[in-house]
Amino acid sequence: MRPLPSLHIVLREVKSRRQAVPPHRRTYLHPRSASLFLAVGAGMIFYFQYEKKRLERKRIVEMSKGYGKPKVGGPFTLKDIDGNEFTEKDLLGKYSLIYFGFSHCPDICPDELDKMGEALDIIQDRAPNTVRPIFISCDPNRDTPDVLKAYLAEFHPSIIGLVGTWQQTKDVCKQYRVYFSTPPEFKPGEEDYLVDHSIYFYVMDPEGDFVECIGRQDTPESAAAIVLQHVRDWRREKKPIDTTPLPYLQKKEQAQAPPARTQ
Repeated sequence: MRPLPSLHIVLREVKSRRQAVPPHRRTYLHPRSASLFLAVGAGMIFYFQYEKKRLERKRIVEMSKGYGKPKVGGPFTLKDIDGNEFTEKDLLGKYSLIYFGFSHCPDICPDELDKMGEALDIIQDRAPNTVRPIFISCDPNRDTPDVLKAYLAEFHPSIIGLVGTWQQTKDVCKQYRVYFSTPPEFKPGEEDYLVDHSIYFYVMDPEGDFVECIGRQDTPESAAAIVLQHVRDWRREKKPIDTTPLPYLQKKEQAQAPPARTQ
């Protein structure tokens, strides 16, 4: 058996054969072709990276649904600040951004609601009317509809405030795996208590399924980016999403509408 030639010999032979080809028969890569080749290659890399991340997000969403029962979220019955009943069915159609807190919270809730408002402005600019923001009070003893209405008036006008009885509040906190420590009742002089609660925005998709948590470490920009990515994924799969103007925008449009002419 003949021994295999060394790499040095092979390279030398390739070089000599290339030099033997006449210049007019040699092929060169045109700069435009090279640019197009690089652009297509970069596009393919970006596409595959995007698809990999999208499929990973989809896998996490599917895992969060659990086996036959969602791990986060579920049936609940509360009332909005106008006294209207609000259930889990009212979350359907749009993405929902849900936060649990209480009006007497000294600093965390105001900071998080300010962050939510800034994130909502970014989302509204890039994907109008696709997200419904919700604030659920976990302090039913003090957060009456009037109290919560006055409190939320200091924040983004799109935030929907929800309240319930002590049992209803306990039930919805259990559904969303939120720590609930509010006493069922308090005696005179005990009104100045604090409530421990989870510090997350719960992102729910238009079918009412939990998809992701946004933590305190997120900025308004990163929070908005997370939600917008889910909206893009949803639309990419050709799933319907309700883009009816949010209630505060409907009221704004009605207020700006010219009065009807009288004959």
